[in-house]
Amino acid sequence: MLDFAEHLRAGMGVWWSQAAAEPRPLVDRLLAQAPELGSLRLFTGLSWNDQLAQSMSPTDIMVSYGGLGALRELGATDRLEVVPCHYSALPRMFAEHRLPCDAGLLQVAPPDRDGMCSLGIGVDYMADAICHTPLLFAEINKQMPVVPGSPRIALSRFAATLETDRPLQQEALRPAGDVDRLIAAHIASLVDDGDTLQVGIGSMGAAVFDALSGHRDLGVHTGMITDGVLELIDAGVITGERKQLDRGFAVAGTALGSAELYARVAGLPVLFRPTSYTHAPQVLSQLSTLVAVNFAIEVDLTGQVGAEMSRGTYLGAVGGQVDFARAAALTGKRSIVALRSTVRGRSSIKFTLDEGIVTTARADVDCVVTEHGVAHLRGQPLGERRRRLIAVAAPEFRDELANAVQLAS
Repeated sequence: MLDFAEHLRAGMGVWWSQAAAEPRPLVDRLLAQAPELGSLRLFTGLSWNDQLAQSMSPTDIMVSYGGLGALRELGATDRLEVVPCHYSALPRMFAEHRLPCDAGLLQVAPPDRDGMCSLGIGVDYMADAICHTPLLFAEINKQMPVVPGSPRIALSRFAATLETDRPLQQEALRPAGDVDRLIAAHIASLVDDGDTLQVGIGSMGAAVFDALSGHRDLGVHTGMITDGVLELIDAGVITGERKQLDRGFAVAGTALGSAELYARVAGLPVLFRPTSYTHAPQVLSQLSTLVAVNFAIEVDLTGQVGAEMSRGTYLGAVGGQVDFARAAALTGKRSIVALRSTVRGRSSIKFTLDEGIVTTARADVDCVVTEHGVAHLRGQPLGERRRRLIAVAAPEFRDELANAVQLAS
């Protein structure tokens, strides 16, 4: 059995892969040995490990770029340290050892005849962190797809391995509701044939892909592909034929979806690339038809976006939102931010952001979309922005917002 005590000591920093590439058996073993290892500094991104909050040693510190998935529970109990940063900054932070990187835990495909293991769908920040991490441990999963062109790593690079044969984590989506579909329809009206898309994940992201079924020759350059991309590739909607870069291919850092997506991903026209490529400004600036579609928790009446916290708890992240929004607004085609007009009976369009945290600056937002329509903000002065944003707020809150503006003037 893998014994981390042979390799790790107190004070070391350990990162592991995220989302469907999370090496759960390795993580569980690490957490089980925590009392004998001493205090560790841990890092991961999106995790569905529902045992983290129960199994993590009180002396360990969890660091992340946000409060995604199971990390929310850690955040709610003040056991999560969030590093607010653009996703594009992660490679540099690993290179400068500002993030935990004494050891790394990966999930990879079985080695080929040359002793090389494909990272499969788990490329993302992991491919960038590997270069700066002396100790690597691998879960070699027979069900991790070998994706052509995906980065590979020599089996000899691992200090220890664990062999498994288990399905990859599937995305747990709630069905898209009527509000999601209304928002998605408005977003689809802002997308032209031939555009290159970045779309956030979740039920609203799935609804956006559904709403694009009548489009043609769309491209994809994003952080994470989902079943929506698979369905539009099958339908001949996503072809990438008009992309300015990586023509004919969708580009992503990782995949998150169904068993069918994982089973077919090796045969799809998809390139998995590290964060240093997928989110790099010098790469995104070459995509002149880039349309970024991101989601928010709250938006104020000038167009500032809050996508990280709600009621004092971290629920999201800066992530790649600003990387893509800024590129789409400056050198691409359009930066779209979408949100439901109300959450738990409160307006999501607000006079000022409740949490006081600006994830995406107003200058990087071209359109704000709710189920009530589209507020076109590009080139508009503050007064007109307020009027347009009030017009897409929930009707029952419009007078209250207008009165707040009147009182502040």
